[in-house]
Amino acid sequence: MSTTALTKNESTRRFELTVDDKPAFIVYEPLGDSVLALTHTEVDPALEGKGVGSKLVEETLQYIDNQGMRIVPTCPFVSAYIKRHPDWKRLLADDNAVF
Repeated sequence: MSTTALTKNESTRRFELTVDDKPAFIVYEPLGDSVLALTHTEVDPALEGKGVGSKLVEETLQYIDNQGMRIVPTCPFVSAYIKRHPDWKRLLADDNAVF
């Protein structure tokens, strides 16, 4: 699989990857200067089941961590990823968030 580097597209409010010329993205909403709500994850159907969604979430969380930002994971896929990888709970804007 050929994959582009993760980009933050501020005009569409999406974190984006292109895998084998197909799009994958996470939609975000700013909730202040350093908090993002991650609201929706979408992967082209041809890429489903190949780990693209998990790679997208991992790279997005790494980007957010590197920027010193926090998240509110309203997207079920992102929430499930964090449940499977609890180390990322450190990025939650509300440490007591139930998701």
